[in-house]
Amino acid sequence: MQLNKLHIINFKNIAEAELEFSRNINALLGDNGMGKSNLLDAIYYLSFCKSFTSLPDAGIVKTGETFTMMQGDYLRCGTDEHVAMGYAVGKRKSFKRGGKEYSKLSQHIGAFPLVLVSPADMELAVGGAESRRRFIDMLISQTDATYLSHLIRYNTALQQRNRMLRDHIADRNLYMAVEMAMEMSAEYITQSRSEISERLRDKFVALYQDISRTKECPGIMYRSVLKESGRRYADLLEETRRKDEIIGHTTVGPHRDDIELTLDGMAVKNTASQGQSKTFTIALRLAQYEFMHEATRMRPILLLDDIFDKLDSNRVANIIDIVNRDIFGQIFITDTNRDHLDTIMSAMTGADYRLWNVVDGRFQSIK
Repeated sequence: MQLNKLHIINFKNIAEAELEFSRNINALLGDNGMGKSNLLDAIYYLSFCKSFTSLPDAGIVKTGETFTMMQGDYLRCGTDEHVAMGYAVGKRKSFKRGGKEYSKLSQHIGAFPLVLVSPADMELAVGGAESRRRFIDMLISQTDATYLSHLIRYNTALQQRNRMLRDHIADRNLYMAVEMAMEMSAEYITQSRSEISERLRDKFVALYQDISRTKECPGIMYRSVLKESGRRYADLLEETRRKDEIIGHTTVGPHRDDIELTLDGMAVKNTASQGQSKTFTIALRLAQYEFMHEATRMRPILLLDDIFDKLDSNRVANIIDIVNRDIFGQIFITDTNRDHLDTIMSAMTGADYRLWNVVDGRFQSIK
């Protein structure tokens, strides 16, 4: 999988850009706030139909403009592919693949696999459970369309039940109908998360130790009330309904589960240093990459957004060594430090690369 060309108009601070990329390394150099991460976000958007910053669609349009558009030319499994996105403020966004518009955006997820490593990933280590659920959901959704379908159905039914709770609906049969829909999808979601977490664990531990070169023992475990209780989800929902009515939302289910991250048996968010936490999250993302490579038989695009901050030189060198392995394909890297980028590119034996200087949303090719 590789992105050959990208054309952008009015995306965040990028008025217009038309870029051709190397099949190996693409490096973006510039001060903070210049637009390096915005370019990565545009590439992310073409894979996920949304921004990695969680901005609403209106928020991605350049200030003072009323629309944005992007077009990407890809090489996917040996075949040329064209993806186009258009959005005008106040209207529905359009996504097209090969000139044909999707009826549902969910049909596009996973077609152009991508892994992003960014400073925001620190939330995986130190933030709440929501960020870790989002991580596992996005990972599985790119490799299993059935999972994504169940996740959408579950969230739709969950919203229905929460509205009923807030509106103090008393019809037990109505609750049972909604909860049955939740139960059907919850079982698939829980089982998939459990299986994938176990498959991810060995890859993650090996990568953490390759980066840190220490005897630290990292851990990852999926924690689910439904899985650990061994009970039917419908029974748990009925049991907690009275409490849920009082507080106005559903308190049990896959939307409350967590991915427990530990270091030497202790919660990462309570014990790890900044360097350890960053090593943890980078290893987790690279494990995601390896898993997706195996599952899709494609090399996902890898976006590395300012990942070397707060890491010592040894860990930086170890990460560079890892991404130089044959498993990795096209890579996009941003940094404010030219020395970092030169070190990375010189270490990529025989790899082709391109380098741009980024200033105020404009991209000047250096090589």
